[in-house]
Amino acid sequence: MLISALAAESGVPVPTIKYYLREGLLPPGRATGTTRAEYSEEHVRRLRLVRALAEVGGLPIARVRDVLACLDGATPLTTALGTAHDALAGSPAPEAPADGAEAAGALVADAGWRVDAGCSSLAQLGAALAALAGAGFPVDPAALRRYVRAADEVAREEVDAVPGEDTADAVEFAVLGTVLHEPVLLALRRLAQQHHSTRRFGAPARGEGGE
Repeated sequence: MLISALAAESGVPVPTIKYYLREGLLPPGRATGTTRAEYSEEHVRRLRLVRALAEVGGLPIARVRDVLACLDGATPLTTALGTAHDALAGSPAPEAPADGAEAAGALVADAGWRVDAGCSSLAQLGAALAALAGAGFPVDPAALRRYVRAADEVAREEVDAVPGEDTADAVEFAVLGTVLHEPVLLALRRLAQQHHSTRRFGAPARGEGGE
């Protein structure tokens, strides 16, 4: 297919496709002339993944390139997914104070989770726990264990749904699932808090609570 057909099938505008080609995020098509090239379904699949990373995930080009390098280098699926999750974490996580890093490590070890000791999410957890403690609002250990159990249940179902036959499909699924589901989880938590606040303290007076 020509680039116009590639744009129509993928939903990515031609100028954006040309930009991805210049940045090396999309492999060149098969040249059929000085200014013409043909593209295949593989280009459609790659565009779909790049779009998920760059447009939905909001990743900068350098991080998109890191994830794609894992795919092109025949990296094991677990490593590719880990790279994608680290990329989604954004800028390098701030170094957690020793107490926060220790608390995060202990929490993960207690959960029996096998994670990369250098992953961004672990550093973010340590920094978050240290920030809570520094603000005089440490999380109760029992509450943390409940969070761990809830996160474990959600993550198990999500990972079980990841297609394992193709690494690119798996990474796209994981990226979209993470980016699109996190706002749902946050909204559900806040709605549940509203429900239980009403149950405990009573309904807000009319005109409050957004009415």
